[in-house]
Amino acid sequence: MALIARFHFQLLSKTVVTMTKLLFFMLLTCPFWAFAQKYTATEIGRYEREAKAVTIIRDNWGVPHIYGKTDADVVFGLMYTECEDNFKGIEKNYLYQLGRQAEVDGEKSLYEDVTLQLIADTADAIKDYKTSAPGFKKLMDAFADGVNYYLYKHPEVKPAVFQRFEPWYALMFTDGSVSATVTGGIELSETQNFYGGGAERMGAVYKPAVDERETGSNGFAIAPSKSKSGHALLYINPHVPFYFRSEVQLVSEEGLDVYGAVTWGQFFVYQGFNPHCGWMHTSSYADVGDLYAEKVIKKDGKWFYEYNGALKPVTSRKLIMNVKNGDHTEQKTITGYYTHHGPVLGSRDGKWLALKANNRSYNALLESWLITKANTFAGYKKAMGLLSNGTNNTVYADDQGNIAFWYGNFMPRRDPKLDWTLPVDGTTSATEWQGLHTLNEIVHVYNPATGWIQNCNSTAYTSSGKSSPDKTKYPAYMAPDGQNFRAINAIRLLSGVKSETLDGLIEKGYDHYLAAFDALLPPLFKAYDAAPDSLKQSLGEAVKALQQWDKRTAANSVATAVAIEWATVMLKALPPAQTSEAGTYQTERVNAMLKNISNKQILDNLSKTSSDLQKRYGTWKVKWGDINRYQRPADGVTFSDSAPSLPVGLTWSGFGQLPSFVSRTMNTKNRYGYSGNSFIAAVEFGPRIKAKSIITGGQSFDPASKHFTDQAEMYIEGKFKDVLFYKEDVLKHAERTYHPGE
Repeated sequence: MALIARFHFQLLSKTVVTMTKLLFFMLLTCPFWAFAQKYTATEIGRYEREAKAVTIIRDNWGVPHIYGKTDADVVFGLMYTECEDNFKGIEKNYLYQLGRQAEVDGEKSLYEDVTLQLIADTADAIKDYKTSAPGFKKLMDAFADGVNYYLYKHPEVKPAVFQRFEPWYALMFTDGSVSATVTGGIELSETQNFYGGGAERMGAVYKPAVDERETGSNGFAIAPSKSKSGHALLYINPHVPFYFRSEVQLVSEEGLDVYGAVTWGQFFVYQGFNPHCGWMHTSSYADVGDLYAEKVIKKDGKWFYEYNGALKPVTSRKLIMNVKNGDHTEQKTITGYYTHHGPVLGSRDGKWLALKANNRSYNALLESWLITKANTFAGYKKAMGLLSNGTNNTVYADDQGNIAFWYGNFMPRRDPKLDWTLPVDGTTSATEWQGLHTLNEIVHVYNPATGWIQNCNSTAYTSSGKSSPDKTKYPAYMAPDGQNFRAINAIRLLSGVKSETLDGLIEKGYDHYLAAFDALLPPLFKAYDAAPDSLKQSLGEAVKALQQWDKRTAANSVATAVAIEWATVMLKALPPAQTSEAGTYQTERVNAMLKNISNKQILDNLSKTSSDLQKRYGTWKVKWGDINRYQRPADGVTFSDSAPSLPVGLTWSGFGQLPSFVSRTMNTKNRYGYSGNSFIAAVEFGPRIKAKSIITGGQSFDPASKHFTDQAEMYIEGKFKDVLFYKEDVLKHAERTYHPGE
């Protein structure tokens, strides 16, 4: 028996050793083996079949041109290329959209996550996915498959949170704006106070914060009557954080043929063009989300709110938040409250504030997709007729010579006598929305007699000169924003257009004139003239430089540096805007500030500017390009004065310059750009598309790639590359041709 037992033990030992060796061999010879356990054999087989149906051609700028038989094939390929270029950016966007940033960032992102989870319930997105049209469901499936196949093929990529993507994720991110969530004017601090300060803390007094957002984007359209070629022209110029979008082309045998900018993690071209029409979205201030002041009472331990003389129960939902804390994760449960108006996001003066908005919907994603396939003005309007884009204006042009502009898209019909920029009474049905305005009812311009359209996140009522919409014909909530210096500059340039060319439009889009200084400099010169001789002596050279300056930025200009540094100090005197809409009245706010500021303060600000420059650089006579730089760090965040960088003559668009280059010191002596011009394109809609484009720095996120900064100097100077729209041209400039996974 002992001999038999010993034999069995030896046999078992040999078997274990053999199995261990086999396992080790499998790990060595199949590097994806362990990772693949996240996916079934059926899923992997599907991914590989989808990959074979897609051809990706990277051109000599690294731009992916993606070809497939079906739209779903192309979506699969698009998501794979997005992951190749910037998987971190994709995951970051979905951490935001799904309200899961605290799993990476910790407590600092918790209440932003709470806000987002209150506003958009993943259960609703899952339901929309399950009930979606079969053809559209295929696109969402392909979206998830493309990302998951990339993760399967690249086990070295370690997601921070999402080990796999689900098809319904696409329904949580339904337009391409930088921060598309509409909050109706609530501040994040108010949400934190309400949900983080104990169950009974609901009556905080509201104090508006200073609006420090950098808003921008320019869209121009030129009618055939004003173009040299007799074809319509479109200029696409979004202002966003650098590297926020990818430049791509999508082509299928089902009619998809679109080129433009895709926001990381989305499967539709957000701003771009197809063979027949093009569109530019600018961020909209149309009032599309409202806060309702709810009168609440607690009875028998439960919350109720008053409505039409009766009490209605407040509903609730448990939010399970995972919050990173050091090397571990803590789970927090927060009870979210809702009225029939929407989620409660805060309180003011003892009343709860519930948000009514259209932040996430099936139709919003569908509309974003359908406009990319529209081939006519009527087709584009049909797609826009879904009325589901809650955050964008649209500037449009096509190959039939049409140009158009819509201020917003989703627009609730409301009582025009009420001020919808502030919370309205939630206790009465008199404040309820009454359906939606139709596309032709919202503020719009179709084929204006002036032959041009501009929108620079400014009032819609100066969008086309004498052909602009009549403000008296629309309720105030439709377009509540004011004028800015960028739009004034655009109007100046476009009003004189007679025979515009593609290159001429690009030149206008990169115009360096700073219209804000038309308002800022005269008070300075007046104050200087009235100053005592002692002050004139100390400031004389600086003032003379500004008097001789042409108000155009230039890298070799001392006056540019002095002007921008001084104006930055001056604008700190702007009183905080009481609402986000009020903050858009830039020209009025600046003019009001200049009427109230003293001559002494104006000159003191110039003295401070000169001394600050002297302290930082050893002289106040520093050239703008010597301190305003372009640099793309390998890690994206660590800027260094000792590392290579390029001089930049541009500045922030808030001073009225059309192109935007927002810069600041980054624990450095010099200023470095981080936001502004991103993907830009100019398009001519003739029998064949003629287009040029540029992107910040380059297409690649790999510092070792030649496409990391190969467009940087062109981007700074406004020298665009030719768009390779037709496949024969793409093939002539092909750098790499492959299927996903190869």
